Amino acid sequence: MSTMTASPKALFAALCLGGLALYPLAAGNYGLDLVTKIMVYAIFALSLELLVGATGLVCFGHAAFFGIGAYAAVLLSPESDAGQLLWLLPACVGAAAAYALFMGALSLRTQGVYFIMVTLAFAQMAYYIVHDTPLGGGTDGIYLNVKPVLSLGGSTWLNLDGDHAIYFFTWACLVAVFGGLGLLLRSRFGRALAGIKANEQRMRATGFSTYPYKLAAFVISGAIAGLAGFLFGVKDGYVNPELMSWHLSGAVLIMIILGGLGHLRGALVGAFAFALLQEFFKSEAIFGAFAKHWHLGLGLTIIASVALLPNGLVGLPALWRQRLLGKARSAAPAGEQA
Repeated sequence: MSTMTASPKALFAALCLGGLALYPLAAGNYGLDLVTKIMVYAIFALSLELLVGATGLVCFGHAAFFGIGAYAAVLLSPESDAGQLLWLLPACVGAAAAYALFMGALSLRTQGVYFIMVTLAFAQMAYYIVHDTPLGGGTDGIYLNVKPVLSLGGSTWLNLDGDHAIYFFTWACLVAVFGGLGLLLRSRFGRALAGIKANEQRMRATGFSTYPYKLAAFVISGAIAGLAGFLFGVKDGYVNPELMSWHLSGAVLIMIILGGLGHLRGALVGAFAFALLQEFFKSEAIFGAFAKHWHLGLGLTIIASVALLPNGLVGLPALWRQRLLGKARSAAPAGEQA
């Protein structure tokens, strides 16, 4: 029975990821850049899904890890030469994971709204470090002059200074993160996280130590967010303090709620829906002068979506089936009377 319910989900994910692999064949430069950015957001959303959807930890400082990964990509790269991807990528992910370890070790000793506020405070602390000090270039941000390359044996195997190169590298990272989290959540570790989300007190009462599992999930989540930040910094070649702002933490939280909490594919769908809605309401060709008030249209759409789709966009097929079955059942007595 579990195989029957899992196969449509796996097929949906495979079709989405396969479609993304073929998209560059028909895309222009604008579309390629947009979808690359959305895939980065999808990786970022998957990282938060591990905390909120799988563990039940609502973190409101997740942008700190994203920003650290982005800033590390620029700060650790040579000014006039290409950085070596082989060590630069692990260093950026490791920097985000280290801050996640520091933040999680302290914040996970709190619960509920206190946990939310502590994670927000840690993120704001990181934000003001890059905002108010020369380290991060202040409000002006800093530029990445030369994109990283992967060189082995004197030969360059991958150069991220190109739209198609960064697109397919981001796609490969998205596939790896999606598949890796899928395996993780099906493991004993994932079942422990599900138990913590369902009833942490009961797990503690049975002698199960929940803190190490929550801390491990927090660090893994931070590392994946750092990967997303690295990709974003390399793609744009520019970073600024807004990558660590609480607005971004709120935006990625909206993505996973919009897509559907508790589902990895919900993070994918939510990231694409949020970004495409944002582009739609920003379009001056469609909304004219009203496009500068795009926040209003986006906000009302999200409110309506959450109100009408409590299980997110991934719950839409089940909702349709439920309504169709309801109509069929209500129509059956009328047919019998006739």
